[in-house]
Amino acid sequence: MSDSKSKNFANLGFEEKLWAAADKLRNNMDASEYKHIVLGLVFLKYISDSFEELHEKLKSDPLSDPEDKDEYLAENVFWVPEQARWSFLSQNAKSPEIGKLVDEAMVAIEKDNPSLKGVLPKEYARQTLDKQRLGELIDLIGTIGLGDRESKSKDVLGRVYEYFIGRFASAEGKGGGEFFTPASVVRLLVQMIEPFKGRVYDPCCGSGGMFVQSESFIETHGGRIDDISIYGQESNPTT
Repeated sequence: MSDSKSKNFANLGFEEKLWAAADKLRNNMDASEYKHIVLGLVFLKYISDSFEELHEKLKSDPLSDPEDKDEYLAENVFWVPEQARWSFLSQNAKSPEIGKLVDEAMVAIEKDNPSLKGVLPKEYARQTLDKQRLGELIDLIGTIGLGDRESKSKDVLGRVYEYFIGRFASAEGKGGGEFFTPASVVRLLVQMIEPFKGRVYDPCCGSGGMFVQSESFIETHGGRIDDISIYGQESNPTT
């Protein structure tokens, strides 16, 4: 898919289309298991996009080495080893070994990024996972920009994540607010506290929606992001 079509795709209710495609993968898996499979791929695409954008920038700079991990650390970008890059996985999406390759990618990323150790799912080689549909899902996620600068400015990752979390909550039979706090409620809370300066603390931070909304509030009102610090905690380790 061309860049222009990819951008159009990101503006045409793509969350629902992505969910419909991803949901075909579930088969006999519980939503509580399945969500980690899908969101793990979404996160992998996100960090790979960020990496590839900086990689291209470093390649064009004769004084920089695009394969130097420290270059990425300096820009607060996760280092993604070659066998874990989305381009490699996409090339092998039709392979019967794609599940094994994704698991190995997750292991390699955790090895090179200590802050992610023990966090990423590694269940893609399991027999109950349809490898053909896994490959199809990788192809579809590949059409959506998630971690490049333009996508970050539109919070495409946030849109996908929020939509999927809501659908998983429904599939798991969770009550309103038990699984995640709807964005409309978080937005209202942020508008009430008006976080222009100081600390923002969320004692049940989940996936960090309060922090994203705080940044959005500051940008909307012409403030400075550097004027706040964010703190949060979460009791559910899978979150």
